[in-house]
Amino acid sequence: MDYKQKLWLIIALCTFAIGFSQQPQLVATPLELEIKPVDSLPFDKTLMEPSLVPPTVLRLSPRRWQWKKVNKIGLDVNEVAFVNWNAGGANAISGLLKTEFKRIYETNKLRWNNELKARYGLNEQKGRELQKTDDHLEFNSTVGYRRDSSSAWFYSAKFNFSTQISNGYKYPDTDNKISTFMAPAYWYLGLGTEYGKKIKSFTLYLSPLTLKSTFVLDQELANSGAFGVKAAVKDADGNIIKRGRNSRTELGALITNEYNTEIFNNIKLKHKISLYTDYLNNFGNIDINWELSFNFKVNKYVLASIGSHLKYDDDVKIQKKNDAGEMVDAGSRVQWKQQLGIGVLLAL
Repeated sequence: MDYKQKLWLIIALCTFAIGFSQQPQLVATPLELEIKPVDSLPFDKTLMEPSLVPPTVLRLSPRRWQWKKVNKIGLDVNEVAFVNWNAGGANAISGLLKTEFKRIYETNKLRWNNELKARYGLNEQKGRELQKTDDHLEFNSTVGYRRDSSSAWFYSAKFNFSTQISNGYKYPDTDNKISTFMAPAYWYLGLGTEYGKKIKSFTLYLSPLTLKSTFVLDQELANSGAFGVKAAVKDADGNIIKRGRNSRTELGALITNEYNTEIFNNIKLKHKISLYTDYLNNFGNIDINWELSFNFKVNKYVLASIGSHLKYDDDVKIQKKNDAGEMVDAGSRVQWKQQLGIGVLLAL
């Protein structure tokens, strides 16, 4: 091969290399591959030989996120009015706003459940100040993974945060607040296992290792030692030497259970309970948070409900007046709240 042939060969190779390098690059994107086998091959009757056909049919489609969403907004209103009513009574009106938002991601082995709930209720009665009847803000997030798609047990991590929106008072005293936003606030973070074969109706979560934090970010309440935080240190004259702690941390075990079912036509039962005990401080003493409600569906938009909420926390002390008129700790007590209402519910 003379030098001219060598030169033309080098130019041809360079041209091919440059052209190959300028080809558009394929960007990897998540794709789903569906392969459909061909059951039989068509034959050419004249040649008695199989015609050339692709052995498979390929269809590429972009991968979609398996997100499910729930958006609910409800308003319950109760009203009573009297005109020349000989038995007596006071005009009153009350309202309760409820919201619930869920975002759920599910695959065969992974489940990520996020939930934001809020309730806020007010009552106005003739001759009295506007009073709060309900106040709750809560966020939950649970991530679960299972090795086998047929198993009902998930390895799970659970996060829970709850607080309230505005000041709370022991009516009729509205000069001294007993709670407020982020006072208290509760924060749970734990690892465990969750059973949920029918996740929409029944779940059971068991965590041997859960961190619980109680926050009291209002310094006045923190100085008084509210909700179990360490109170301020004072001298003999009542002056604060060291401010009260704004948080309290515990490490313990957590069990939660939820059960939702339709017990009769258009009557649904909703149950949710949480049990927690601290390993380091008074192990075996259980904090209880139990909600039970019955929802009666009138039609697509109108819903009546009756609910019960029971709580017990050994760190929350009840204040009572003694014979001298001073407020003193009366120990822990069972807390209970009952609600009955009818209103509208919108599912967006």
